[in-house]
Amino acid sequence: MLQELSIKNFAIIDALALSFEEGLTVLSGETGAGKSIIIDAIHLLVGGRGSAEYVRHGEKKAEIEGLFILDDDAHPCHEKASSFGIEIEEGMIVLRREISNNGKSVCRVNGKLVTIAIMREIGGALIDIHGQHEHQELMNEHLHLSLLDQFGGKEIDANLVSYREIYKEYSTLYKQLTRLNENDKEMAHRLDLITFQLKEIQEADLKLNEDEELLEEKRKLMNFERLYESLQTSYNSIQGEGKGLDWTGLAMSHLETAADLDNQFHNTFEAVSNAFYVLEDAVHQIRGDLDQLEFEPDRLDLIETRLNEINGLKRKYGSSVEEILAYSSTIEEEIETILNKDSHVEELQNKLQSLEKDLIVEAQNLTRSRKKWAKKLTVSIHEQLKQLYMDKTKFEVRFNGRDEEKSFSFSQFKKDGWDQVEFYISTNPGEPLKPLSRVASGGELSRIMLALKTIFSKHQGITSIIFDEVDTGVSGRVAQAIAEKIYQVAAHSQVMCISHLPQVAAMADSHLFISKKLLKGRTSTSVKRLEEQEKVNEISRMISGVEITDLTQEHAKELLQLANSIKET
Repeated sequence: MLQELSIKNFAIIDALALSFEEGLTVLSGETGAGKSIIIDAIHLLVGGRGSAEYVRHGEKKAEIEGLFILDDDAHPCHEKASSFGIEIEEGMIVLRREISNNGKSVCRVNGKLVTIAIMREIGGALIDIHGQHEHQELMNEHLHLSLLDQFGGKEIDANLVSYREIYKEYSTLYKQLTRLNENDKEMAHRLDLITFQLKEIQEADLKLNEDEELLEEKRKLMNFERLYESLQTSYNSIQGEGKGLDWTGLAMSHLETAADLDNQFHNTFEAVSNAFYVLEDAVHQIRGDLDQLEFEPDRLDLIETRLNEINGLKRKYGSSVEEILAYSSTIEEEIETILNKDSHVEELQNKLQSLEKDLIVEAQNLTRSRKKWAKKLTVSIHEQLKQLYMDKTKFEVRFNGRDEEKSFSFSQFKKDGWDQVEFYISTNPGEPLKPLSRVASGGELSRIMLALKTIFSKHQGITSIIFDEVDTGVSGRVAQAIAEKIYQVAAHSQVMCISHLPQVAAMADSHLFISKKLLKGRTSTSVKRLEEQEKVNEISRMISGVEITDLTQEHAKELLQLANSIKET
């Protein structure tokens, strides 16, 4: 849910800090008070298009920040954030957007700078804003298949997983076969290219870790003088008359005498004695190393030449010797495949034919499962529409695309099966069913969208849903039905609703009143959370308009009592 929202220097808003609660929050107020501006700010916060016009006149930038709480570790936002390297701790995610007066925009998610595209990706999993004239997710026919799959739950998901396992293998083999069936001229060019590449790599005769070993040898040769000087100084410090080994031997001799006279010095004698022999071995090792050290300027040139050769191959075939050798193996197999094209084509075709049979079976199982749940979805939608006094409306989940009589081809198989699904609807008896994206607007569209939202809000995983005046153009019993339906949606997602309907306001768990004031000669928007009596007054205003009478207040109280009784049931 959206828990905290901070808006600064945005349009006519000077500074606002809002706290939101679970359930249904209604925003009301006079036209032009700034209700939609708050929704605009939230829309920008989740990746909407912004411009310098949103910055309050005379200010350098507008700032919007929102704190979202995710109470489910399986929420899709976790996976999206992780894919972009964003950490979510304790289920909290903070979105921040700044828009400067020159039009530039800065986006942050949990303090990390991101692009608008990334913010839109994450924000889309948090908030769904639905306005009267906007094309939303449910209106997008390309998403209807995934909505049906979400409605079908575990049953469709299990069938989809089985299908995708075979489709992945089938797709890989099909691409291999397609490459082999490319025209001879392109294949010949490809063969020439990779044959040249393989020859170049093989002639280099690379060894694993060769570059690392050469770099180490290069480092030693380049530091030869310092190395020789260090070893020589070490040797001279230990070996020779009056040097370290000589004095240690003298100490050992005297301690041996002391140990013979008093046994308590025996351990000390042993320690110094061991040190003497260790030093003696070390000095012999240093002497041997000095004898072997030899500066080879020609060897350094050879190493440089070899490293340049390896680096040249890295620029073409991989970032390491291991990757170059792996690429070499890959193109060697490809050359063998091209040279024996006919046998490989036949082998792939046989494999594809076998896989295609399994894929068809899984696709058919998936289609049967989807059609079963499509019928259940149709029944559910009709029940919801009936409650919204649209009992004459017909809804249908239509499966388009593949012709059962025609032969199968790879183009028919998609990642999600071969089904093409679109929601169709008819709002008037005798009229043909039409795609949902082309249904009537106004009050009818509002009710259709609410019916769909009531069902799909349980499955979409959206944290918050915002309705921006979706109740326009309705009244009476329809208004009451819409109010109840919005409240039902709020049972599964936090809902914020801008409304002019007293019936909707009465159903609110939290009621925010938006107004504008003149401060120091400038207009500014303010927000007040209404208490019980203030709710009665605001609902009275929504019923009667300007003048509030005792009768309208009685009607407002009745609406609140009715709303409470509906909530209890």
